Amino acid sequence: MGVNLSDLVEPKTMELEELRGRKVAVDTYNIAYQFMSAIRQPDGFPLCDKQGRTTSHLSGFLYRTANLVEAGIEPIFVFDGKPHALKAATLEERKERREKAAEEWKAAIEKGDMKTAYSKAQQTSRMTSEVRDSAKELLQLMGFPIVQAPSDGEQQAAFMCQRNDVWAAASQDFDSLLFGTPLLVRNLTLTGRRKVPGKDIYKEIKTECIDSGEFLQTLGITREQLVDMCMLIGTDFNQGIKGIGPKKALKLIRDNGDLESVMTKIGERIPNHEEIREIFLRYDGSSEYETKYRPIDRQGVIDMLVSYDFDESRIGSALDRIERARKESDAKRKQKSLDAWF
Repeated sequence: MGVNLSDLVEPKTMELEELRGRKVAVDTYNIAYQFMSAIRQPDGFPLCDKQGRTTSHLSGFLYRTANLVEAGIEPIFVFDGKPHALKAATLEERKERREKAAEEWKAAIEKGDMKTAYSKAQQTSRMTSEVRDSAKELLQLMGFPIVQAPSDGEQQAAFMCQRNDVWAAASQDFDSLLFGTPLLVRNLTLTGRRKVPGKDIYKEIKTECIDSGEFLQTLGITREQLVDMCMLIGTDFNQGIKGIGPKKALKLIRDNGDLESVMTKIGERIPNHEEIREIFLRYDGSSEYETKYRPIDRQGVIDMLVSYDFDESRIGSALDRIERARKESDAKRKQKSLDAWF
């Protein structure tokens, strides 16, 4: 989930078409969780095939990724590696929340309260090896570049953006800003009218872009100070200090300069703070990746998804859309190269 900076961020909304011709490094686990949370049956149960295998994420990666390609976006999918040891407490806490939500979902089903059941079910999504492996297989068959991160996917995506190999990193988490991505894109696959969790209201979700440099300039702090500020709030690698939210943390860092000075002033300590700072600021990511897509293995995609009970004609339609959009993008790119000669 990462640190919540929504009270401090004023992102620029944009249409997908504004990303035409851009390569975007996608935090794949983050997107997969979105698909598994949003693509569900009325009682909250995820989409499954006859064997009981989850297919919500596969549906999202097929159909919603087709929308991105039609908009001229070139997604590169980054997969998480081994989590840092300091993330263990956060992962355990997430597991406990999922288990609690699962119990509440079952209770709501027994009462016939489908609205509560759906809401609770959305909180139970988890990344199993089956979900991960099937997502990776499908995306590779569809010809998309796959990048294996040494650790966090958003960390690697930020690294790729710093190297100018992609235009932006795509994730819902603001942690990408701490990891140093110059540009962060949010809501890449979740545009449209969406229900506000826990409320009977809907809001229009638009794709957002956050320029890291402009964001830091607005706050009046450096990236190093942003990391220090977020440690006061709490990150995936540490618990924050009780009673300190984003606005209070920002003021403390502005007034005192760095985390050490703040801790001295308020009489609190954050264990392993120097190591956590290094996680965000000193990352030697993997440079062993490609950003160019390959042709679709059309029969491979069909065979795989039919085995998950997908309709062959709908699969073919989605693949047609992707292939048509790629040909159009390639033609425009070649024309642009030719124009440059004259």
